[in-house]
Amino acid sequence: MDHIKKLFKLKNPYDYDKSEKLFSKAIEQNCIYHYEHNVEYKALLDKLGFCPYDDGALVDLSKLPPLPTLYFKHHLLLSVPNKKLVIKATSSGTSGQNQSMVGLDFYSLWRGFDEVKRLFAYHKIWSLKPTRFVIFGYEHKFKNKKGIAQTSWGFTFTAPAVSKDYVLRYRGGEYVADLDNIEEKLIKYSKGKLPVRTLGFPAYTYFLLKQMKEHGVSVKLPKGSMLTLGGGWKQFYAEKISKEDFYALAYEILGIEKENIVEFFGAVEHPVMWTQCKNHKFHVPNYARVIIRDVDDLHPLPNGQVGIINLLTPMCRATPLTSVMTDDLGILHDNDCDCGICAPYLEIIGRVGIEDIKTCAAGAEDLLKGGKK
Repeated sequence: MDHIKKLFKLKNPYDYDKSEKLFSKAIEQNCIYHYEHNVEYKALLDKLGFCPYDDGALVDLSKLPPLPTLYFKHHLLLSVPNKKLVIKATSSGTSGQNQSMVGLDFYSLWRGFDEVKRLFAYHKIWSLKPTRFVIFGYEHKFKNKKGIAQTSWGFTFTAPAVSKDYVLRYRGGEYVADLDNIEEKLIKYSKGKLPVRTLGFPAYTYFLLKQMKEHGVSVKLPKGSMLTLGGGWKQFYAEKISKEDFYALAYEILGIEKENIVEFFGAVEHPVMWTQCKNHKFHVPNYARVIIRDVDDLHPLPNGQVGIINLLTPMCRATPLTSVMTDDLGILHDNDCDCGICAPYLEIIGRVGIEDIKTCAAGAEDLLKGGKK
């Protein structure tokens, strides 16, 4: 039985209790597939003394050795022939050395379509109304392999696109931020009737809002407009402001209420589209699980404590992204949210430096062993 397919076909994307057992079976199926089809991944698990065939090996998902995200920045791990890859995606690092590399085949993409279809339907992202899209990210070019660029382009199909404008425009062989052009476009679009949807890096969104305020410009975007964010603050982390201040600025400059601001969370190494609820919380969807690990020895922590975020998903068949250790700190909370979703939620605290969590390639084995010498 294809437990992965069955998991991604569950109608309610947040049926946490119902999906618990199925998720474990899907992870086992995915892990065994990679173990049998990926020599390097098998060697890693064998060296760490983990065998997915052992009885009860994956009853406790925390026992599955997670691969640190930095490992993918030095290794393209493929569990399918290269000719079967539909996409080779990279993370949004500024140089090749800082970019993770993953492959996606048709099976992985179809599972991704299943989860996006259900999550976007649940959060009412789909629309049949003609819409103007403003992307606070890279202008779409097929040779741009960054995952965030491809995701942003895909987002422009959530409604019939009348226009697509990009902050990072491809000029002279490189991407250049053009905030002035977007400011002019938003002023123009505010005078029309078509809703505007934005998506992209919160940093560039903030820089534009800040620039418009400095210019003494504020507008009221048409009814149905939506501000969506994704991709994190990256190298602009020092400029990051609180969500409350961000929401207040968005309302002041664009007239967007906070209930019309939606944030997404995901990564090339974890291609699940986490979507905030109406209370701006990242509830755990059927397609993922979270283990919060202690910074010092990487043992699992109970809900409510701060640690390194370990993300799991059985979605990808081309690359072993089954269990990935991020370089983000977070807290997994018991569900005390009144949004109607019956699942715990993840609070992302921020990113820690590489020197703090030992994710260099040479130290990957130590990390996978749980910090043991």
